[in-house]
This record gives sequence, structure tokens and C-alpha cells, in this order.
Amino acid sequence: MTSSLPAFAAVVVAAGSGSRAGGAKQWRRLGGRPVIRWSVEALLDAGAEDLVVVIPAAAGDEAAEALKGLSGWRLAPGGSSRAESVCNGLSALGGPSGRPVLIHDAARPLLDVAVIRRTLEALADADGALPALPVADSLRKASAGFIEEAVQRDGLWRAQTPQAFRRGTITDAYAAWPAGEPATDEAAVVQRAGGRVRVVEGDPRLMKLTFPEDFAMAEALIPRRTRVGQGFDAHRWGPGTSVWLCGVEIAHDQTLIGHSDADAGLHALTDAILGAMGDGDIGDHFPPTDPQWKGASSDQFLVHAVERLQARGGGLVNVDVTLICERPKVKPHRQAMRERLAALLSLPLDAVSVKATTTEAMGFTGRGEGLAAQAIATIDLPA
Repeated sequence: MTSSLPAFAAVVVAAGSGSRAGGAKQWRRLGGRPVIRWSVEALLDAGAEDLVVVIPAAAGDEAAEALKGLSGWRLAPGGSSRAESVCNGLSALGGPSGRPVLIHDAARPLLDVAVIRRTLEALADADGALPALPVADSLRKASAGFIEEAVQRDGLWRAQTPQAFRRGTITDAYAAWPAGEPATDEAAVVQRAGGRVRVVEGDPRLMKLTFPEDFAMAEALIPRRTRVGQGFDAHRWGPGTSVWLCGVEIAHDQTLIGHSDADAGLHALTDAILGAMGDGDIGDHFPPTDPQWKGASSDQFLVHAVERLQARGGGLVNVDVTLICERPKVKPHRQAMRERLAALLSLPLDAVSVKATTTEAMGFTGRGEGLAAQAIATIDLPA
């Protein structure tokens, strides 16, 4: 919770179909979290003492899953229009008439506490407040694909949410709104009722997710942190006719012994990715005591680690694997290994490195008793 903010309640509107964004955008993941969770978490962290989330009537299970682990929220069913959904949320909210209420679109997920603070504080001398950004681009009016005239941008603002009102003010204003007339937003409703709505500084990151391409833009706006993990693995040699290294089978007069296919390169790389995100090691996820992994292809271990990274909104930046052995010779197969890793990891080839070295006949690898591999993985995660 953020201290020193005025007490407030909130309504998060998430009842739309999201058709222009490809459907149900409130449940889609952004930075590893459902879109709706971003706004609900931000408002709860800022200290919302009561919070109603307005959703499609049949989407209770989706909301429960998206908001799992959070407390202090409850649901209300959406209506046939945004205005009706807001009114349903306000009715469910209740509370004192003078209590400040923030009304926020879940489609604007990157909500910052500074915007919440500015909007609430503006109610000190206004009937409502909304964050907004001045229009910076030149504007043109066009018809049939041709410009007709320039439009002056002086005094024009791009309205955002959350918008703030006293509960009684917005409830009474909606009660007075003409039936059947669509409302642009709550600020327009309060203005129609004679209220004064103050504009406060908005946030460029508080963009609205409307079209599919907006998700890529929002992902780029999320602060991220870079982490590096390392992995190491070793297996002894035993009788066989081939060996798996970095996902490539190489004909050889011996094989590596292990519970799975003993691909030391993939094992080391899996551990590097898991280590970078603090998610245990390969033995935690695929115990060697579990018979289902006996002889298993190690590429599924690597894919599992990548999927866990992606589920947290993270991504791989690059990987670097070093194989340590006297035999077999790795160089003739190195390009095939890089290509296989690039395919498994969905990385460009220049983000994948495979190298080999010997220990100059020293140690267990030098004596030909076994093969070792070490790997480094660089990832990024939402901050």
C-alpha cells in the first residue's frame, strides 16, 4: 500500500468483448500477467479500500484465475454498454456519498501511483478529475481519403483513466443522463450535470489496448531487468554407438550415460535458464528418480524452462554453451547444434553460441572418462 493517499474506492471496467483487439483482451497476458491484473494490483497497492471489478456475466472463472492471490476485490456483472457497466459497478460499490471513487478501464494496464495521486488530489477543488495528455501531433480533417482542412490542436487533450469523482456526484450525474444517449466517459456525464472536471497530467504509458498491435507497444513500455544464469553438467562415457550433444545426434564409439538421453549441453543450458530466473534446477523439475524421464529426449527439458520463462513475461536474449571433451570432435557439428538450439529457443542464430574445448589431457575429461558442458543464458524479465 502507498501511504499518504486520500482514502478511495475504485471500479475497474473490464466487461467489453475486445473485438478490435482480437477478443477478450482483459484475460490476455501482458508482461506475464493478465491485462486485468495490472490495474487491479496497481489500485490495491495504492490503497483502494474497496474495489469492484466489472466483467462479462459469464466470466467469473476467468476473473478468479486472473486475480488469484489478490484480496480486497469483488465482482459485478457488466451491462450492454460501458455506461451501464460503470453504473453496475457503482451500485455494487456503495459506501458514503462523499467517498472518492476512481473509475478505470482495464484496457489501460500500465497504471502508475503518481497518476492515481494526481487524480485524487484534484478533487479538492473540482467535481471530477481525469488524467490527460496534450495533443502533440498536427491534426487534419479528411474526407474520402483527402485532407479538407487543418484542425487547431490548441486546448485539445487526450483523455485517459482513471477518472475520479465523489460517489454521490457521479451517481447523481448518471441518474440525470438522457436515456439512450451514449456517454463518452464519466467526465462527460458529470459535465452535462453542471460539474467542473479538472485535467491533471496523464502518463504516455497509460495507453489503451485497442488493436492487436497495441500489445507489442505495451510490452515495450514495461520496465525490464536483465539477469544472467549459468549451468554445468557432466556425464561419464559408456558403451554405445552415438551421443546426443546440444540436440544433435553424433555417431561415436561411446555414449554418455544418464537417466535421460544424457545430453550434457542441453542439461547445462536448461539449468542456466532456470538459474537466471531463480527457478531451481533441472533435478527439481525432472527428478532422475522419476521413471517417466528414463531415456527422455532432453529437448523437452529445455522447452519446459523456456515456457516457464515466457509465463513470467520474460524472454531469452542469448545463450552460450561450451562443451568440454577430447572426443568426439565438435567443430564439424557445431553449426547443426547452433541451428537446433535456435529452433528450440526461438532465437536468431547470432544469439546462439556453441563452442568446444579440451582440458589438455587433464582431469576426467582429459582421461576420456566423461564429457562436461557449461552454459550461460541471458534473459530479461518484467521489473
